[in-house]
Amino acid sequence: MAGVRLQDVRKVYPGGDIAVHEATFEVHNGEFLVLVGPSGCGKSTTLRMIAGLEAISTGHLYIGDRLVNDVPPSERDIAMVFQSYALYPHMSVRENLAFALKMRRMDAAEIARRVQDAATLLGLEAVLDKRPRSLSGGQRQRVAIGRAIVRQPQVFLFDEPLSNLDAKMRVQMRREIAALQHRLGVTTVYVTHDQVEAMTMGDRIVVMNQGRIQQVDTPLGLYERPATLFVAGFIGSPAMNLLEGRMVRDGGLVFEARDRAFSLPVPEAAAGGLAAFVDRPVLVGIRPEDLALPDASAPRPGASRVPMMLTAVEPLGSETLLYGRTAGQEFTARIAPRSIPVKGEALDLVIDTSRLHFFDPASGLRVSG
Repeated sequence: MAGVRLQDVRKVYPGGDIAVHEATFEVHNGEFLVLVGPSGCGKSTTLRMIAGLEAISTGHLYIGDRLVNDVPPSERDIAMVFQSYALYPHMSVRENLAFALKMRRMDAAEIARRVQDAATLLGLEAVLDKRPRSLSGGQRQRVAIGRAIVRQPQVFLFDEPLSNLDAKMRVQMRREIAALQHRLGVTTVYVTHDQVEAMTMGDRIVVMNQGRIQQVDTPLGLYERPATLFVAGFIGSPAMNLLEGRMVRDGGLVFEARDRAFSLPVPEAAAGGLAAFVDRPVLVGIRPEDLALPDASAPRPGASRVPMMLTAVEPLGSETLLYGRTAGQEFTARIAPRSIPVKGEALDLVIDTSRLHFFDPASGLRVSG
């Protein structure tokens, strides 16, 4: 096993198109790191540079202590699982698993042992003599993963491996891949556009947008303290509400929403960073799950109110999603399903102001809080 380190890695295509801007991050030995972002953000290009399938324009890439910029893929001691299963249709599962080892002229007994170990680990014993066309999508993906496992590489690379599976199978396979990586302890870099996959699988996550790294953090760190407006809107479902307003002084520091629709006192812990924004535009971030209907029997001490004109209701059983407008902007709340409001109703939602997030609309960076 080995770690992976990218230092100012850049990818520029002919014509000057920049796919990746100065990517710098480290994947620790044995870590499961996820690259996540929308289509075209540069995450797969970054993975392909680690694999050696894309040339690095500038910067340095290390696997372990070895600089691998000019090392061919076959000599990097990595194994890659692609979005398409890329199985040989004329070969059995056993033959697919063994193929790369045979190309290395490995001892037949060792090949048989590794294939059997991988099949046992992945629950493929019963299908070893079947061909890929007779397998389910989940079984084919296990075979693709098995081909990586038998090579016993220093690093696993996964490029959106679950995209071709249905929703139920994706949930099952993401649990299986995460558990498998934990059991094997192999350094893993996993690419996905699905933030739920990223949040549930990764030890740490690299969020990318337009070829740039937005933030590198643990799943909880991204959720609790998004560093940019992009991360705030991308991580979390439904997405964080981002409302325009300005900072004013009214006894203490107060966020005043657009058109003075409502105001929220700024927590003391956040006031220092926001003092420079008095009488300047600022964005407040409110997660839908941090809102609640007022409870007359158990009022929240220190809670503030956010008005909302309800336009749609989605009761989901364990929770209810409310959609509407506040301060002339779209707004979403996720509440407990104890009582469902009626479409068209005007609501006052309760929020604990310690859960607020603040961003500079000019730079897109987190200010404080």
